[in-house]
Amino acid sequence: MRHTLPLAPQFYVTAPQPCPYLDGRVERKLFTALQGDHASVLNDALSKQGFRRSQNVLYRPSCAECNACLSARIRVADFKPRRSHRRILNRNRDFSRQATSPWATEEQFDLFRTYLGARHADGGMADMDVFEFASMIEETPVRSRVVEYHSPPTGRQNRRELTAVCLTDVLEDGLSLVYSFFNPDLHTRSLGTYMILDHIEIAREAELPYIYLGYWVPGSPKMQYKASFGALEIFINGEWQALDNPQDFKLDTHPLAQDPIPEQVAGIDLPDALTKS
Repeated sequence: MRHTLPLAPQFYVTAPQPCPYLDGRVERKLFTALQGDHASVLNDALSKQGFRRSQNVLYRPSCAECNACLSARIRVADFKPRRSHRRILNRNRDFSRQATSPWATEEQFDLFRTYLGARHADGGMADMDVFEFASMIEETPVRSRVVEYHSPPTGRQNRRELTAVCLTDVLEDGLSLVYSFFNPDLHTRSLGTYMILDHIEIAREAELPYIYLGYWVPGSPKMQYKASFGALEIFINGEWQALDNPQDFKLDTHPLAQDPIPEQVAGIDLPDALTKS
């Protein structure tokens, strides 16, 4: 008898653990495997519902007493760079961009380790070795790209140095910035913001309507930079809503604000290709 995996995805919940964004909070994630012939279809559908990809897993925060992590995206057509954004673009005009297939290199890993050591030395990735790094980059069942940024040529060999990297998923309605890292010594370049601005331009050229930024967490200094972008939307109460004034946003922290897990799963809209027998 032939056995096959079920088309409809199965959802699970992680064990509670300390929140990496807000002190004294506990995080929990709702997740499902991303595999099979319909991986891209599932990734597209769940990205529109606040999920994020990590290798072959799609996840969304599902904390028992907190809903501070809000999926955020930029409306490309409505985005207008601020004066500070224009300065960052001009400051990095001498960089070159190269988009490649998701393949890890030693140069990427060296930059990744330097970035973690300066920015996230106590984070969950701090102990990641070269093999785990390669898995993060290469284990993708969907259409992904590694977007590299190089500095101007220097030295006798006229060599460009790798300064920033972004692992990017290409969705049917936008680009999802899965993970990015950069040279922390070039802090005056604002490379994190620059990569987002450059991806907005890539999406505009490709006529894709959205840039998916991951999660905006009100009250977390690590995530505050995302609120600096205009034309921002957040996924809340099952729909995308414009975030016109982030500083005025009030989060509902009532213990009953978060739906039980069964109701959350029941509310997920799955594509027809995964629900038909």
